[in-house]
Amino acid sequence: MKNRISALLLGTAMTLASAGLALAQDKTVKIGALSDQSGLYSDLGGPGSTLAAQMAVEDSGLLAKGWKIDVISGDHQNKPDIGSTIARQWFDVDKVDVIVDVPNSGVALAVNNVIKEKNGVYINSGAATSDLTNAQCTPNTVHWTYDTYMLAHSTGQALVKSGGDSWFFLTADYAFGAALERDTTAVITANGGKVLGSVKHPLNTSDFSSFLLQAQSSKAKIIGLANAGGDTTNSIKQAAEFGIVSGGQKLAALLLFLTDVKAIGLDTAQGLNFTETFYWDMNDKTRAFSKRFGERSKNHAMPSMVQAGVYAGLRHYFKALEALGGNPHDGVKVVEKMKSMPTEDDLFGKGEIQPNGRAIHPAYLFEVKKPSESKGPWDFYKLVATVPADQAFTPLSESKCALLKK
Repeated sequence: MKNRISALLLGTAMTLASAGLALAQDKTVKIGALSDQSGLYSDLGGPGSTLAAQMAVEDSGLLAKGWKIDVISGDHQNKPDIGSTIARQWFDVDKVDVIVDVPNSGVALAVNNVIKEKNGVYINSGAATSDLTNAQCTPNTVHWTYDTYMLAHSTGQALVKSGGDSWFFLTADYAFGAALERDTTAVITANGGKVLGSVKHPLNTSDFSSFLLQAQSSKAKIIGLANAGGDTTNSIKQAAEFGIVSGGQKLAALLLFLTDVKAIGLDTAQGLNFTETFYWDMNDKTRAFSKRFGERSKNHAMPSMVQAGVYAGLRHYFKALEALGGNPHDGVKVVEKMKSMPTEDDLFGKGEIQPNGRAIHPAYLFEVKKPSESKGPWDFYKLVATVPADQAFTPLSESKCALLKK
């Protein structure tokens, strides 16, 4: 009897050991690039973000080591219910491990809940809301690239300190716009400025005339554009038609992307100040990556900071999987490993992922060049100031993330 029990225990131990070994050696990964594939955010994310994910796979070196990594894409159409449905199907049916990109803060927050429920990995580089690493943080989420706190404390603070002490907001009427107006208002009032009013506009607005007239009549020194993508380009173009800037008021593009400047044109965009964490022409490494990206992208476009964030976030994710010896298909475990390792890549340089999931790296205050200063099709920015990584994002002492209380 003793011999039978010993044999049974030995067999059970060997089975468990084999299962553990198989888990450690599981080298399959499926990535879901969830974006706006055809709407107002498609140029800054969309197909370009899918391309960035594919390039991250190719550059990881894991394929040559026997890993099988697939990338699929989906279009959330800027609707939280559609984004959630896609995410749920990806985890339940398609066995996706990690979702990346997800511009549109409303969609991002909805998907955030699904990923926590399914214990997946979420590397968001497209949404701006700082709530992803504050009130609605989860142990499954890493927020790369930028957020509303960073935008407010870089662009907003710089403009207030340079004399722009009265503001009126044009705000996109969903989670992103509300968060950006909230965070920027806090910076304005903390620095002695005033907000004279605001008006909310629907997502994907074509006619900004009534909103701009309200902003113009406010007499505010700064008209803060708490919107993004096509809404930003339309509001800036129409503001020029109304003669708002020539009339003495200044536009603050609180979130501006490379693709927006391309759409607006340097004649209209020149002089705009804004903040980004990545620009293709920063150094030799960013130029080398961007050249490869441009050769494969639609219209040979240079990468936006959102697309750069998809690439960099996945490169760090792959490093974590390799350090784990395989894919455990356990989102919390993988994200914990990502947080334990310093970040370093060619696009954002050195940084870290904080306990609340916020990836920190330097931010840069830029100004759009005059047409006479530009030397090429995508030569749009000149650097005004650099914000160190430890100053660019919400201090942990101010974060409302419940993970910090454990």
